[in-house]
Amino acid sequence: MVNFRLDGHRVLVTGAGRGLGDAIARGLVDLGATVYGTSRDPEVARRIGDELGTPAQVLDLSDVGSFEEFVVRLEGEGGVDMLVNNAGVNVPAPAIEVTPDDWDSVLDTNLKGTFFLSTALARTWLAQGVTGSIVNVASQAGIVAIEERASYGASKAGLIHLSKVLALEWARERIRVNAVAPTFIRTELTASTLDREEWADELLRRIPVGRFGEPEDVVGAVAYLLGDSASLVTGHTIVVDGGYSIR
Repeated sequence: MVNFRLDGHRVLVTGAGRGLGDAIARGLVDLGATVYGTSRDPEVARRIGDELGTPAQVLDLSDVGSFEEFVVRLEGEGGVDMLVNNAGVNVPAPAIEVTPDDWDSVLDTNLKGTFFLSTALARTWLAQGVTGSIVNVASQAGIVAIEERASYGASKAGLIHLSKVLALEWARERIRVNAVAPTFIRTELTASTLDREEWADELLRRIPVGRFGEPEDVVGAVAYLLGDSASLVTGHTIVVDGGYSIR
């Protein structure tokens, strides 16, 4: 029998304060996991901890120098054996208007931060012989070109390939690494795009199933890739895009 339960597993979900991260964290709790959710805002982190029933986790993905200490502290609270790299930022703009600061802001969080948090956690797993599972939240923008997404698309394309490299390096150590690539999901991050009626209508015409995603649409893919039902799946990206990328 296929079993998507995550009883006994302990999961770290970055950017769990709202939107997709909040839905993923809550969905994994419903499946039996103990979930730690991060935010860079201490007040939001405390709220997340209260809602999930775990200690508050303050983490800024752009501050890679804090990761080793964060992982040590997390280990002191029992540690985790699963990671969902969800936290991300986007600065939509025509490519010609993207500034170096815009570029660094997006890449530092979406790609650099994800890489160094994953390696900091994997270093502990490797030392302890932990069977680990990582799911990176990428985007269809890392697979197909989308207007005003130069830095964001580059970061997510990098994340998809990074998932393959880490999966290859860590496979024999029993650490799986996969990714999900959602279409436009209705969250605060996408509001500036989907609230533009003409632009939203154009994007909707590109999605064969005829609707934008909701956060809950991504939870199942994340849960599958994290758990034992996907024990032979690594280096793979599940595209949750309503068919956007098939043409």
